Amino acid sequence: MAKIVTDSNIPVKRTYKKADTKGLKEEEPGKHPYTRGLYPEMYRERVWTMRQYSGFGSADETNKRFKFLLDKGQTGLSLAFDLPTQTGRDSDHQMSEGEVGRTGVAISSIKDMMTCFDGIPLDKVSTSMTINSTASTLLALYITVAESQGVKPDQLRGTTQNDILKEYIARNTYIYPPKPSMRLIGDMIEFCSKKVPQWYPVSISGYHIREAGSNAVQELAFTFADAIEYIETCTARGLKVDDFAPRLSFFFCCTMEFFEEVAKFRAACRIYAKIMKDRFHARSAKSQHLRFHVQTSGESLTAQQVDNNIVRVATEAMAAVLGGCQSLHTNSRDEALALPTEQSAKVALRTQQIIASETGVIKTADPMAGSYYIESLTAEIEEQVWKYLKRIDRMGGAMAAIEKGYFQEEIRNNAYRLKKEIDANSRVIVGVNKYQDAHDVEPSLNRIDPEIEKKQLARLTEFKSSRDMTKVNSMLSTLQKAAEKEENLMPHIINCVKGYTTLGEISDTLRGVFGKYEPKLSF
Repeated sequence: MAKIVTDSNIPVKRTYKKADTKGLKEEEPGKHPYTRGLYPEMYRERVWTMRQYSGFGSADETNKRFKFLLDKGQTGLSLAFDLPTQTGRDSDHQMSEGEVGRTGVAISSIKDMMTCFDGIPLDKVSTSMTINSTASTLLALYITVAESQGVKPDQLRGTTQNDILKEYIARNTYIYPPKPSMRLIGDMIEFCSKKVPQWYPVSISGYHIREAGSNAVQELAFTFADAIEYIETCTARGLKVDDFAPRLSFFFCCTMEFFEEVAKFRAACRIYAKIMKDRFHARSAKSQHLRFHVQTSGESLTAQQVDNNIVRVATEAMAAVLGGCQSLHTNSRDEALALPTEQSAKVALRTQQIIASETGVIKTADPMAGSYYIESLTAEIEEQVWKYLKRIDRMGGAMAAIEKGYFQEEIRNNAYRLKKEIDANSRVIVGVNKYQDAHDVEPSLNRIDPEIEKKQLARLTEFKSSRDMTKVNSMLSTLQKAAEKEENLMPHIINCVKGYTTLGEISDTLRGVFGKYEPKLSF
């Protein structure tokens, strides 16, 4: 019989017994090292936040989708941005042509951000923004919108992804070289710890590392290596770990290897608690908590037989919940083909609501604890993650490993292995290499109206033509001088936003000081 292994190549036995959990200490939910969850009651007391990712086309279209989702019972907002916004270009930049509003909402100015959140009280909702290179500008825009509503920065709740290291590893929407990018992240963490204390200034993301082709062990190891780099950046500034660590959050993927995914999340909580306590000597329990959002795997969705994706998403969502996530996004059935329709987005949200309301999984904290298989997998994943972390430390940390291409090569090798298994039919993907339909019917898809780009350009032209350019240039000049020194840039970026500078103008000013990152290519 062929060797049976998990997605992370961990051998799986026919049966598991008590001896397979040797050394297992009985733990309580809500106590260090938090394998069984961060809180004593877990979902008995409060169900995870149902935070469906949204944002497409124009700001007004996104505003309508937000209100639709809130009306259907969503409990937090999650905002996607188009590629020009992510890469620091205004919608009217020549390289933005054809990309405006395609992968998320186009935000070039304070006017766009005002429209996006029109009629949504920012003191009543929490907002997660999937933005990295331009995260400081988007947070500045959000703070400015809130102040226009009479909401103070210290009342705001939410998250900016702001994880630039994983961009160099897996996603590639970087702008500046790593060192100034890390400075911007340090500026945001320091600023938020003092002025926006309920905000999570960085969501350290394993999601994109996993979607790029890593396995579960690599996802945790590379994410925690990045986290260590961010924490060391902050402590090198003189910040005390217990002053900022409680506002660090994480973002993981959940894919189809059900029991391994449950074990992965349990192991992640344990590993992070040990890192914070033993390596960084965090005293506060909140500093040792792994606060994590989960998104079901986009990579696992198929363009063939899209209704099968509803089952995939439900399975992945259940694993995330059994692993103890605090926040969850469920993908829509049609996302392998397009941004989701309203109907598909509603089904995805209802999937979470059914799990929370009808399955009974929320009735006890960590219902998977004590399973010989789960506990054995949890211990094995933890052991393999520590081996990776020690190897990365010997290289000089995450930045050094990224510069050497180590993470990238490990991910490529694993992705290649998975592809070979699918091509050889040793890994079954239903509807793709087994149980195919001869005449698959494509569903009705969400189409982005090309008029959206034209209207966005017209609005931006009007915005730019109505400004006091003397004031704009003065603000940008002040930002440039601050960037050339070692000042915290957040107050200057907020002033720029209030002075009607655009996202692209702010990014261009910083490009002029920091330069642009050029990746090392390998084949």
